[in-house]
Amino acid sequence: MKIHRFIDQNFDLNNKELEITGEIAHQVIKVLKFEIGEKIELSDGKGAVGIGKVKNLSKNTVLVEIEKIEKLEENKKTTLFCAVLKKENFELVVQKATECGIKKIVPIITDRTIKTGLKLDRLEKIAKEASEQSGRSIVPEISEPVSFEKSLELINKTDLNILFDISGEKFSEINLNDFEKINIFIGPEGGWTDNEIKKMKNLNFKIASLGKLTLRAETAAIVSSFLVSNN
Repeated sequence: MKIHRFIDQNFDLNNKELEITGEIAHQVIKVLKFEIGEKIELSDGKGAVGIGKVKNLSKNTVLVEIEKIEKLEENKKTTLFCAVLKKENFELVVQKATECGIKKIVPIITDRTIKTGLKLDRLEKIAKEASEQSGRSIVPEISEPVSFEKSLELINKTDLNILFDISGEKFSEINLNDFEKINIFIGPEGGWTDNEIKKMKNLNFKIASLGKLTLRAETAAIVSSFLVSNN
């Protein structure tokens, strides 16, 4: 039986009992219709998970008894730098990249970016719900959109920096094991410009291909997020 996990950075897991109100309480009481004694998991969004049971239910409040606390470590610190896409496509990227294990998402504005407006509060909500659904204990950070030039200032040469492009070598031939931090770059619907690719090559980016087929930007972002985070 699936144990539902809820994430809130305000959870103080050092308490033996936690009183939950607001949106999470509504979900527990009204939507999922929890019963007293049912198992539940609460995470602070920073890697700690309190495992316990529902001790009491009232109209708007849930009392949870914490039985044990676990610290969950995720393997790689992977950041997804993804060109801003159409609203629903970028929201899909955030949801699925979170499920795949990405640690941070940086929207970038490239030469061929068409849409630039993003609602960060909505994207953060999507990431939180995807973390809960997939059983993660960390919610990826989603930054404000940055220019392509600025994105190159956010990385280090000691990181493994991967540009995904159909012209690159097979992804399976790239060694990920020697790097603690990996940055993956996904371009816009129209692809990278020659100038952008040249700048990344000058910074010793690895250029990787996801196969011979031309993938949509959101598909490439999701596939690469899974491959890098779970290799």
